[in-house]
Amino acid sequence: MSFPSRAAIKEQFQHMADGDYEAFFKKVSPDVDWTVMGTHPCAGRYHSLQDFQEATLKRLGAIMQAPGMKLALRNVIGGGDQPWATAELVTNAVCKNDFHFDNCYAWVVRYNEQGIIVEVRAYLDSWMVNQAIVENEDKDAKSNRAPVPRVGDL
Repeated sequence: MSFPSRAAIKEQFQHMADGDYEAFFKKVSPDVDWTVMGTHPCAGRYHSLQDFQEATLKRLGAIMQAPGMKLALRNVIGGGDQPWATAELVTNAVCKNDFHFDNCYAWVVRYNEQGIIVEVRAYLDSWMVNQAIVENEDKDAKSNRAPVPRVGDL
């Protein structure tokens, strides 16, 4: 079996750094299983790309100053002969209230044999996401909790 190479994965993630999220998401299944880990308003398990985008990227984008969030790729681990890879990402953005949203991410992604991302587990600085939303949204932000597997079930 062959999966996207490390170079192909880097190329896909580079689209986000270039601000071309649409090109990145063309290689993500509409039915992706996307879990945003942590305890914060964007945490949770999303069963579609649209649900993930609405609950996270769109929500965070609404509280950012221009030019908004750009995710830059720092490193890729895996690719080629295995379905799982990890992309390390960084963003530097500024919220409407001038809070500096400098965050680091690890997206653990699973590709199918067609090179499409079908599962993601995203790890990030929960406190920072919570503070950004609580301080910049007009409504009371409720914190969610991403599901955590039981150790005995692994």
